Amino acid sequence: MKLKIDHYGRLVVLLLLAFGLSNAALAQRTITGTVTDSQTGDPLIGANILVVGTSIGTITDIDGSFSIDVPEGATELEVTYTGYGAQRVAIGASNVIDVALTPGEFLEEIVVVGYGTQKQKEVTSSIVSVDAADFNRGNVNNPTQLLQGKVAGLTIAKPGGNPNEGFALRLRGLSTFGANAEPLIIIDGIIGGSLDLIDPNDIASIDVLKDGSAAAIYGTRASSGVIIITTKSGGQAGRSAVNYNGYVAIDQGTNFVPHIGAAEFVERGGSDFGNNTNWYDEISRTGVSHVHNLSMEGSTGNTNYRVSLNFRDIQGVARFNGFEQVNGRVNLTQKAINDRLTLSVNLAATNRNAEFGFNEAWRYATIFNPTAPIKNPDGSYFELDLFDYFNPVAIIEQNTNVGRLKRLSGNIRAEYELMDGLTASVFYSQQQESDLTGQYYRSDARFRGQGRNGLARRFSEDRSNELFEVTGTLDRDLGNLNLKILGGYSWQELGFQNLFVEAGNFISDAFGFNALNVALDIPRGQAVADSRREEARLISFFGRVNLNYDDTYFFSASLRREGSSKFGPDNRWGNFWAASGGVALSNLFDISGVDNLKLRAGIGVTGNTPVQNYEYLQRLGKGSNFFFNGDFVPSFGPASNPNPDLKWEEKTEINIGLDFALLDYKLTGSIEYYTRTSEDVLQFVDVSVPPNLFPRTLVNVGELESNGLELAVNYSAISNQNLTWETGLTFSTFKTELVKFTNDRSQDDRANVGAPGQNGTFMIRLEEGKEIGNIFGPVFLGLNDDGSWNFADLDGDGTFCNCENDFAIIGNGLPDFEIGWNNTLTFGNFDFNVFFRGAFGHDLVNLFRVFYEVPSVVSNLNVNMVKTKFFLENLTDPADFNSYQVEDASFLKLDNATLGYTVDLPESSAFNRLRFYVSGQNLFVITDYTGVDPEVRFFDPGDTDNAGESNTIDILSPGIDRRNTYFRTRTITFGVNVGF
Repeated sequence: MKLKIDHYGRLVVLLLLAFGLSNAALAQRTITGTVTDSQTGDPLIGANILVVGTSIGTITDIDGSFSIDVPEGATELEVTYTGYGAQRVAIGASNVIDVALTPGEFLEEIVVVGYGTQKQKEVTSSIVSVDAADFNRGNVNNPTQLLQGKVAGLTIAKPGGNPNEGFALRLRGLSTFGANAEPLIIIDGIIGGSLDLIDPNDIASIDVLKDGSAAAIYGTRASSGVIIITTKSGGQAGRSAVNYNGYVAIDQGTNFVPHIGAAEFVERGGSDFGNNTNWYDEISRTGVSHVHNLSMEGSTGNTNYRVSLNFRDIQGVARFNGFEQVNGRVNLTQKAINDRLTLSVNLAATNRNAEFGFNEAWRYATIFNPTAPIKNPDGSYFELDLFDYFNPVAIIEQNTNVGRLKRLSGNIRAEYELMDGLTASVFYSQQQESDLTGQYYRSDARFRGQGRNGLARRFSEDRSNELFEVTGTLDRDLGNLNLKILGGYSWQELGFQNLFVEAGNFISDAFGFNALNVALDIPRGQAVADSRREEARLISFFGRVNLNYDDTYFFSASLRREGSSKFGPDNRWGNFWAASGGVALSNLFDISGVDNLKLRAGIGVTGNTPVQNYEYLQRLGKGSNFFFNGDFVPSFGPASNPNPDLKWEEKTEINIGLDFALLDYKLTGSIEYYTRTSEDVLQFVDVSVPPNLFPRTLVNVGELESNGLELAVNYSAISNQNLTWETGLTFSTFKTELVKFTNDRSQDDRANVGAPGQNGTFMIRLEEGKEIGNIFGPVFLGLNDDGSWNFADLDGDGTFCNCENDFAIIGNGLPDFEIGWNNTLTFGNFDFNVFFRGAFGHDLVNLFRVFYEVPSVVSNLNVNMVKTKFFLENLTDPADFNSYQVEDASFLKLDNATLGYTVDLPESSAFNRLRFYVSGQNLFVITDYTGVDPEVRFFDPGDTDNAGESNTIDILSPGIDRRNTYFRTRTITFGVNVGF
């Protein structure tokens, strides 16, 4: 019986196995086919074929053939090959699928240009387009951060990790003395758009118009380049999608200024209060931030929509520093009248509550006595009555520095196709910005408050930007010639009004800056109040012609005539023109291994307007108060000299570029050379009084010359089913020379070192015939036998005079070249991106060393001493700026590294996408610089005095590392992307 059961058991197992195998065979089928070049018909070897929604895939063989087992329920195959456009093919009834891929698909990609778009192959100017897939990742809170290091010639820098500070942008260096040094920002058509209105999660692409021929269509404000930002629009027709992106970021301070500890401080003669206080630890923290982005997009009928909501809670590594922000955006597109009419509406709003904190706390944490306690036994803060010397913990805990920033924008565009190829468009937008900030220094705060018995400052400013534009476009194919014509009119009005109040002597600290009416300075006439309202208007007419002959010869020409109310009646209008052309050499010559080779050249004239609105007029302004008849009476006097001849700055730029694609489009890139001249540069010059009524006048007088080389290369090193690796490199140089300064001056010294002890000592020299950014001062040779400074006698008179005759150029604050190196890998479900960025050849004046790397500061001033690798033990002289404190700040940093994993989801899953990732920013920096951060300083913010007042920001004085720089941070981010 047992044998009989075993026999039947074997039969049952065999039958079940056969049934299962037959079902398995029935549940899948084999698809075969070939993949070829759509133009030549040649087979594509190693093309990837993937069953969409699964990890099942294969590659083509030497004949371009493939065979793949497709599971039941599969609906699509995705076919990809390096240098060709990806293609999805529906799986139908046939078991044979042949696919023809189109080569050079990137040449068909759409690039945003001024007032329109072009195919990549038609572009004759220097334009770089960066899509969302190529943006920088991690804890990105500023839209410009997405581009950092990605565009050759575009420098984006921010020393330190203060989340409330913006980034300095320079496109191809400096083209002005003091007008608009940063590129013009355009957001969804809004000229002069506010970056605070956009959450980085909502950006679809960013296009950078680098040269004059590309930017001239924007005329008066385009000399520093143009950045066009396009936000994300709706999803696919007939479906909707919900996406959530969120992350937690952990931020830590790194690379604090090296200084001596408590034991050495006492040993060198410092006062001993019996403690061992790490002041950096006391004012800093581990910043924990979290960011959430929720969006819904879709398309129903003729309506396309996207709605997003973003929340950011960002903590700085400094205590009482960071912001909370809520941002919302609605993008809506509606088709009507047989799809001839397209209506687009974009709405955006941002509300940010910010704690600005006090950067000065970092400065005093470096020099405050390390043996001192934080507080006295009675609970009051420990302070010493020394010049420029404050308890850093008291600064941040006793005082308040906060603000609320609101942004609101809306625009509507109506575009109507009058006939095939002829379209008219009307665009209207409004942007409103409102800032309300407040500072309060308590009556018991030695830092700014004690001497005033409490001090409050309140500042409010509203800015408006109203824009109306009408454009028309004609697109015609005339045989082998494609003709596109653009014409338009633009009207824009910019305005602002502000109010500043400062008052002291409060009867109570309880209300802070919210009860200025209790300040006794007000009834005594000792408060400060100032308010202004200004407006400016621009009116423009513009046009452009684009020609494409046989996809081989390309030409573009544009003209913008623009008038501005910032100039007198005789100089309000200016003409800004451009012309550029290109030829696809690869269409004319059969060059082995070359898939695309296009030579292009362009010239463009752009302008720049002054920041000030009414400098062509004689203006009156408030002077000091005087006591008359029992009251304080304000005086009035000249605030400017009239200059009816004031006009635009004018920049002429020539650009030559070569675009290439090699090795079956695996290697692509471009190389550019440009030269440009800025004339009639706007600047304030000192004038005599009399005959003038005011000591400064804004005039057109300076001239700058710049040139540079840029290279961008991308290489698809590996592309197969299991592994892909793409790498890209950007390289750029720029040099700006001062050709002419003013009519009566050929040089100027600026960037005052400051107090204590070095007021009137300047670090930067502007000189005709020399580069911008030269650092000027004594040349250090070593120490004399008595420990005093030994400086070079450059004029050969036998002595060092501590004057211009014995000073020399001892550095330059601008880099010789910059690089960015990006690598993206995918392996299975993992993706990995690593990005390096570097700047080389720039110098920084390390002002911490200038003031505090002096042994005598401990015993003489009771100030803690900075001690770097350059420390001179035998130095006996006091602090004195010289070449020894100017350091090479070249650096290479691992800017960003991100590892992600995309989960394979079953068909029954509620999600259609689930990805986890971890990202690191500023993971390491290779540099010899001993200061806070080797990042390029593109301007000098000036030194802050004890009242909190700073010198005017000076863009002609790069390379100064001031003592109030926020310290560098390192960030680790954990995030998730979810699609529904």
